[in-house]
Amino acid sequence: MSVALSAVATAPAQRPDPVAVATALVRDFSLTAADHDKSGEFAAGNFEALFKSGLLGLVTAEKDGGWGEGMETAHAVITAIARGDPSTALILAMHYSVHAAIRRSKWPAALAAKVLAANSREPALLNNAQAEPGVGSPAHGGLPKTTARIEGDFWVVNGRKSFVTGLPGLKWAIVLAVTAEETPRLIQLLVPLDAAGIAQKKAWEATGMYATASHDLVLEDVKVPLADIVAEQPAEPLRRDEADGYNFFVLLASVYHGVALSARDDLLRHLNGHVPASLGASLSSIPRIQEGLGQIEVLLAANLRLLLSVARDVDAGERVGTDALAVRHVVIDNAVAVTDLALELGGNRGLRRDYDLERHHRDAITARAHAPQSHMIRTILGRRSIKAAGG
Repeated sequence: MSVALSAVATAPAQRPDPVAVATALVRDFSLTAADHDKSGEFAAGNFEALFKSGLLGLVTAEKDGGWGEGMETAHAVITAIARGDPSTALILAMHYSVHAAIRRSKWPAALAAKVLAANSREPALLNNAQAEPGVGSPAHGGLPKTTARIEGDFWVVNGRKSFVTGLPGLKWAIVLAVTAEETPRLIQLLVPLDAAGIAQKKAWEATGMYATASHDLVLEDVKVPLADIVAEQPAEPLRRDEADGYNFFVLLASVYHGVALSARDDLLRHLNGHVPASLGASLSSIPRIQEGLGQIEVLLAANLRLLLSVARDVDAGERVGTDALAVRHVVIDNAVAVTDLALELGGNRGLRRDYDLERHHRDAITARAHAPQSHMIRTILGRRSIKAAGG
């Protein structure tokens, strides 16, 4: 039995603490994070290590060879990984989001079995491919231009998807397409990325989270078996499963909470370690600096409490409603504020590219691009309050 399969199949009583496993991996991930940030290269070695540790199966049911952990543990693992390499954490968060849906029996049994078997024998990453150039995210209400027509026993898929996080390392993409039928449907197809007609176009040139390698996926007459539909609905704006949203928002926000924690830690190392001759003591002895650090701790404490609250409700089967959206909004805003404060308190060193504070800040502000963006969340919540008041 391979090392990876041994880790995945270990009985719960013998299994190590997943957060401790993640923390041990992060020591190595942090050593290469800055290099990956500069090159934009997908961190394949990180995912080999995650696979060998068993963590790719963290939220997979035990009966399917996974660890059977819930959102509270997944949040903690993603936060830990993000403290070392947030690009790796974001790709892993999206992998977990899909596997959480599989665990809740949201997938056809045959497709679920295929994905679960692969996840136990190799780093079989998968993610959704929904956004498109000129259309944007389906969260905005538009239909994709990507089409799927029937030829014999196959769907023939044509289109281009943008912002496919982790694309160079994915085994599959879940592609959103409109069918070319008399009565069109909006379908999500499990597309193997080694299929004929698949191409990857380097298009991700973002300020932060550069190593997510969120490039464009091009599909030209790609053949997919007719049965490989993950989900379908009428050809109208995409309807999202509420529980899927809870999971995704917790995991997404946890990535950026981890970024904020790294910014705090790096800042403290600098402030405690730098002793200007004119001061005769460390920078951390200055009252203004101490107050700024206190503000960072307030924001981090609020983030952790909010994330734990939603994660525990999800694990308990409670309905979270729009609170998940609100928490995602607040946690990301707070993470950006933490990294902004870290730059200010770090002084000139905070702006240097050979230190990490500016990288943490770039990573944090990139969070604002995730759909639904903060302005959309505020609009959703505002409209709900108007409706509740009889408006």
